[in-house]
Amino acid sequence: MEEEQVERDLQLVIITGLSGAGKTVAVQSLEDLGYFCVDNLPPALIPKFAELMRQSEGKVSRLALVCDIRGGSWFSHLLMALKDLGERYGVQYRILFLEARDEVLVRRYKATRRRHPLAQGNRILEGIEKERTLLEEIRDRADWIIDTSLLKPAELKEKIAAHFSGSDINRLTLHLVSFGFKYGVPIDADLVFDVRFLPNPYYLDALRPLTGLDLDVYEYVMKWPAAKTFSDKLTDMLDFLLPQYVKEGRSQLVVAVGCTGGQHRSVAMVELLRRHYQAREKVHVYHRDIHRDLAKGADVDG
Repeated sequence: MEEEQVERDLQLVIITGLSGAGKTVAVQSLEDLGYFCVDNLPPALIPKFAELMRQSEGKVSRLALVCDIRGGSWFSHLLMALKDLGERYGVQYRILFLEARDEVLVRRYKATRRRHPLAQGNRILEGIEKERTLLEEIRDRADWIIDTSLLKPAELKEKIAAHFSGSDINRLTLHLVSFGFKYGVPIDADLVFDVRFLPNPYYLDALRPLTGLDLDVYEYVMKWPAAKTFSDKLTDMLDFLLPQYVKEGRSQLVVAVGCTGGQHRSVAMVELLRRHYQAREKVHVYHRDIHRDLAKGADVDG
């Protein structure tokens, strides 16, 4: 009976996901919370760890294991090992899956100059695409999926600490993204809004080289009745939607606002949303295209 109680009290987290998506940060975060952590463990050994934990008589009650495609052919046994873990040992576990957009993963790999485990001399992107396919089934089984595309390492640590330390996780993380339609809609956007109907500061010589972060541009965009009506209706709708997403179990929401070039109108509107929500939600702002054309010295119709 006592042994059964120990089994029920075991807390096991399986960390997996795409290479470069932040698994190292995740395992460090859990280690800081008191988890016993093992990186790159062959899946076949997971049940053995469960047996060791049973023998520890509660001394090791929280365990985090990183299992990913670095394990080569062994990784294919992960789902079978987890099934054995539950059926044979009665250990409850949660799967934390980390991912990011392709362009973000490519940029991270180039910055670190490391090779993708599946690239095998080919392009990094080919390795990423192959890895996504291999991870589809385990992703479908995940209890919590985090897209780290817009997260800094410190922000990812904060999110994981809040989730696994038992603190308030019902506070939504709101990602506000400004962008230019000429460069494409952000692929991770949950909600997309178009402000190209607003008067464009681009056509004023004094405002053209500035951005929506500059007060003159912000005030120009917001002075129009249409901007006031739109912002009131937008915040009213988001005020309604955000609690609904929390109730559904969402931990983060990406709201994207676009104009033509992503320099003026969309930036100003996102800044308005930042001011509206920063006191109530955890808000992260990303102005994706704000300096794209300025850096090239090209004209931007933003």
